[in-house]
Amino acid sequence: MLLYKNISMKVIIVIISILLFSQTGNAYMGKETGLEIPRYVSLKSNEANIRVGPSKNYPIEIKYIKKNYPLKVLEEYEEWRKVEDFKKNIGWIHKSLISGTRTGIILSNDNKNIQLLNTLGGNVIGEIGKGNIVYLEKCKIDWCLISSGNFKGWIDKKYIWGVKEKEIIKISILQKFEDLYWRSINSLNLIQKEF
Repeated sequence: MLLYKNISMKVIIVIISILLFSQTGNAYMGKETGLEIPRYVSLKSNEANIRVGPSKNYPIEIKYIKKNYPLKVLEEYEEWRKVEDFKKNIGWIHKSLISGTRTGIILSNDNKNIQLLNTLGGNVIGEIGKGNIVYLEKCKIDWCLISSGNFKGWIDKKYIWGVKEKEIIKISILQKFEDLYWRSINSLNLIQKEF
């Protein structure tokens, strides 16, 4: 009888543990989509309204007029998403107005342009100014490859609003080889400049 009670107690503890951990794991998942909350999205069109509440019956709080503008999803309610922009404005937007395309806004505390590098720790290939909207092609822990028009380069992640601090985006196994290639090219260029 004692053995039966011990086994029953262990089973109950395991079931309670599973329930607790599964609820904790789902605590940050959207109720409507099952996607992570918070997460970043972008606007699909040049016109989108942010409302005070999750319905067309609520007044418009903000009107965005820039396609690909990044937003952070904070909450989900039926067809509506509670979002925040980089200026900390918060409101509700219909899900049909946003996409999963990852974009970001360039930040700079001192209003200086941010340098673009051809690879991590590589050569400067250009600059980009504060407030520009860029596509996030891929991100490592501290760096992102961004693009804007025909320009593409790596920048420190701290200069981008629209990506989580340690978030990794679209990094493949081949990225190490690509980094090695660019480091080699940069080293060869330095050697040639010395002669």
